[in-house]
Amino acid sequence: MITARLWFTKTGEASYISLLDLQRVMQRALKRSGLPVWYTQGFNPHIYMTFSAPLALGQESLTESLDFRLAEEVNWTAACDTLNGCLPRGIRAVRVEEAKMDPSQIAAACYELSVSKEYAGKAREAFDAYNEAAQVIVVKEGKRGKKKELDLKQYAPVLDYKNKDGGLVVRLTLPAGNTFTVNPAMILTWLSENHGLESYRVQILRTGLQTAEGKAFV
Repeated sequence: MITARLWFTKTGEASYISLLDLQRVMQRALKRSGLPVWYTQGFNPHIYMTFSAPLALGQESLTESLDFRLAEEVNWTAACDTLNGCLPRGIRAVRVEEAKMDPSQIAAACYELSVSKEYAGKAREAFDAYNEAAQVIVVKEGKRGKKKELDLKQYAPVLDYKNKDGGLVVRLTLPAGNTFTVNPAMILTWLSENHGLESYRVQILRTGLQTAEGKAFV
């Protein structure tokens, strides 16, 4: 039995597919693909699947991964091509390979926050206000409804924006993993509540996953 890892992108309208629905999408795609997928045993056999650091609803990503098990070896390139023929618009298989690192090694995620040129002026004002603030306190709700105050400045001291195609782009690396995650949407919510930023105008794109040592998760 082989643990395979499917790397895929999730963009456009597919960013609004919830994790539960994404599980259904991938179950159907794997069944339709004809790949020798391994099923769990018992009264209700199903495909074993694990998503690494599931993405928040409405956010796009270039580096999503799904682990599943194969009963025998396959041609990885052919498997990727086959899955692309079974996936809906907005979800695209990038590669399929044997899993290397364990998902528990994920400690951080890299993001790009992008603003179009039509809204760059207002966004620049809001980003500057964040940079000038001594603290950016938000309330994070954890498991079982437990709430905790966080100072986002500890994790994103500065929103270092750059010009891109007339608009703005901010690149961030934030904690992500099984034990603690900082969602970049919390930054936008604070800016919306305190400085009038229209958060829906800011596109969130995840571009990478990292280990605690700062190495790319592979």
